[in-house]
Amino acid sequence: MNPSKAGKISQFVQARIARLSHIHNESMLAATLAKLRRGIGKEPGSLPELWEVTLDGLPETLQGNDDRPSFGERAVHTALTLFALHQQSKDIKEKWMCEPGASLGGAMREMIRRNPDREMAITRRFVAAVTADGYEELVWHLRGLVQLLRTEELKLDYPQLAKELFEYQYPDRRDRIRLQWGRQFYRQSAQDHSDNRSDDKE
Repeated sequence: MNPSKAGKISQFVQARIARLSHIHNESMLAATLAKLRRGIGKEPGSLPELWEVTLDGLPETLQGNDDRPSFGERAVHTALTLFALHQQSKDIKEKWMCEPGASLGGAMREMIRRNPDREMAITRRFVAAVTADGYEELVWHLRGLVQLLRTEELKLDYPQLAKELFEYQYPDRRDRIRLQWGRQFYRQSAQDHSDNRSDDKE
């Protein structure tokens, strides 16, 4: 695997989301996001109305050369369609749901911090996602997690997620991405415990 490809994935998704943010015609933006949402769980390229957003301008090194989508095409498609789901019903000027540094694990830990009574259920759903046996199963679980994050108005770094989704598709890199997600989740947890100890001393 060429490590530079992951960086190109992230840059492409960042540029696409930035382009969406500059669509000033609200009805046009809503229509574009709605089209993207219809692509969740579907193969890249299967919906021609999405080609302009998900495929146009994709670096040649990330494109497939046979009748199956490449790992890069899948990662871009998944990240952009999940972003559209996350942005649903949100005012683009007030609630932009993509934020640099907002990791998947960190966002799920913040959800637990806000909903401590649901810690076991949220943790179970997060673990089910990161331990998914294949890419399709992972995407199915991520859809549910993004819906939870949307309800809590917690943001995600979608360029970073796209990079992780790209690497996840390589079997020899999958455990490294899982470890990364786990560290994000429990690093925040350690901070929570530190805060709790400080509260106990007061």
